[in-house]
Amino acid sequence: MNYEFPKPPRSLAGKVAIVTGAGAAGDGIGNGRACAILLAEDGCAVVCVDRDLKLAQRTVEMIEAERETTTTTTSTTPHIQKQGQSQSQDDPDTDRTTTPLAIAIAADVSIEADCKRIVDTTLHHFGRLDILINCVGIAGAPGTAVDVDMTAWAASMQVNVASMVMMTKYAVPAMIYKRPNNSNSNTDNNSETETDTNPDTSIYTEIDPNWMYRGSIVNMSSVAGLKGGTPHLLYPTSKGAIVNMTRAMAAHHAPQGVRVNCVCPGMVYTPMMYAGGKQPKKKMSEAARQARKNRSLLKTEGNGWDVGTAVRFLAGPQARWLTGVILPVDAGATAAVGTDVPDLKAASVNG
Repeated sequence: MNYEFPKPPRSLAGKVAIVTGAGAAGDGIGNGRACAILLAEDGCAVVCVDRDLKLAQRTVEMIEAERETTTTTTSTTPHIQKQGQSQSQDDPDTDRTTTPLAIAIAADVSIEADCKRIVDTTLHHFGRLDILINCVGIAGAPGTAVDVDMTAWAASMQVNVASMVMMTKYAVPAMIYKRPNNSNSNTDNNSETETDTNPDTSIYTEIDPNWMYRGSIVNMSSVAGLKGGTPHLLYPTSKGAIVNMTRAMAAHHAPQGVRVNCVCPGMVYTPMMYAGGKQPKKKMSEAARQARKNRSLLKTEGNGWDVGTAVRFLAGPQARWLTGVILPVDAGATAAVGTDVPDLKAASVNG
């Protein structure tokens, strides 16, 4: 049927995403790993980033395993068209049958040079960048304002907040600017990205008419950034910073055609919560798990897939008219007053 306005597509074929924090212990499904797998499921090429290369590589292997199960009905790998390349151009450097659907990179996103290297490597391999998922986060320095160690505080804020700033610093230019002669040049070129109400659009990449924007960023926060009730100060402070940072970024980069949104997971049960089996004595008790369930309206426990599906939606063209959105994925924990409030230490909201 011919509609006046065509429906936005779901497919991410031909697009490229960076997912930080994409590793997880063993075959555990953390938020970042779920995001990477689900983006790839919709045809996106994914750069899986983790400090531990083995963990990121395991995510790549899981993506490739899923790809193998679906290629029985697909004859070729979706072609990734480099930014600035017309549909009719053939790129001798791109083999449509061997282009990887995912690659792994070991990097520490709390270090600016590593953030730049991630983006440069992405451009080198795929020639474009469309999506950035900032998914790195740690529980961070323990304690209240009275007893928190300020050195640990600064280091934790560097990981939870500054890393997202630095990744965005290098990702936005890669998303929006043309690269001369279709080259895989680094992000030093055209690095000026301040808000401009009358931007020179001749230096920008063309906007996909089905997408209606040039790039998409999703930042991972937490319900801890939306409400109080946590035993430590650092985690909710950093997650609250991400919430308003997202709103500011959305305003800054909308004129350039970049959407920026945020997901706030609630009581999800991920390797971050149960230590991935590496430290059995530190695994969350069933009582603690039940206490966390009781902090939501649905009284249920989510997992990485629940978070990943929300991220995939915000990252892709079906959310093309959304920017500056703060989306709780929390079984209703932030929707009402009156849910059970158990002992804080047993039911931390470090989702």
